[in-house]
Amino acid sequence: MSDKPEKFIDENGLRLDGRQVDEMRPMKMELGVISRADGSCYLEWGKNKVMAAVYGPRELHPRRMQKADSVLIRYRYNMAAFSVEDRIRPGPNRRSIEISKVSREAFEPVVLTHLYPGAVIDVFAEVLQADAGTRTAAINAASMALADAGIPMKGLVAACAVGKVDGQLVLDLNKAEDNFGDADFPMTFTQDGEVSLVQMDGNFTQEEFKQAVEMCKEGCQKILGMQQEALRNKFAGELSTDEVDVELIEEDVVEAESDDVDEGAAEPEEVDEDVEESQDDVEDDSMIKADEPEFEEDEPEDEPESEEDEPEEETA
Repeated sequence: MSDKPEKFIDENGLRLDGRQVDEMRPMKMELGVISRADGSCYLEWGKNKVMAAVYGPRELHPRRMQKADSVLIRYRYNMAAFSVEDRIRPGPNRRSIEISKVSREAFEPVVLTHLYPGAVIDVFAEVLQADAGTRTAAINAASMALADAGIPMKGLVAACAVGKVDGQLVLDLNKAEDNFGDADFPMTFTQDGEVSLVQMDGNFTQEEFKQAVEMCKEGCQKILGMQQEALRNKFAGELSTDEVDVELIEEDVVEAESDDVDEGAAEPEEVDEDVEESQDDVEDDSMIKADEPEFEEDEPEDEPESEEDEPEEETA
């Protein structure tokens, strides 16, 4: 772990990475990165790199865990052993179990769970590289993966955090601000502006709390805009490809119809010629048959004459 910096904000109001206090780190999202998953998303947020995958809805086993009136959402947050500088022990721990629980609850208000009773939707969020704010980055990636999988939802979910350093609120903490800051306040908003997750580590005054909520809300609105843009880019591209294919198919159909019409127009002449030739053949055959004599029945061969009619042999 690096040492605590003397100042988090300089005289010009800039943070350690050159951002304004209300400026977020750059974000990049890519959908459909895992072919075997029903939906997936790869997200880079600053130095954070997160992969999210969604499987389902599918049948839940064991059956005793099934819900008769809704689908079960299972969310698994995990940090890879190589995601941080000091290698961590692989597998679940208290922190990952807690983040998995609250993240799952963040999606319950938007997913239409009643449409798939007795089924399960598995969401996996794997942190490949960590640099502060991994839980919010995982939620944003999981929201996109759910949309990519076609899971019916009321809207997308966006998450970001506000922290407190040098007595001032800052949006989207970096690693140093997260490690040595005075407070960490992650929040999740739905597309309708409703809060679905609130956590806080540290102390805020009432005024600071209200200001932090507004900063989180503005940050989540920006993230929602980026999520919608990423979805439009993917599905608009697929739609345009489908339209091009339809146009090509329509052109082929038109060409085939025109060819059939042309061939159909040329066929009658050929048919007429064939008919005339066949008629001529019939006439020739009939004429030949008319000239030929009728076939007569075979007459019996002449019987040998009787002995009386035979000449007598001369006697010596």
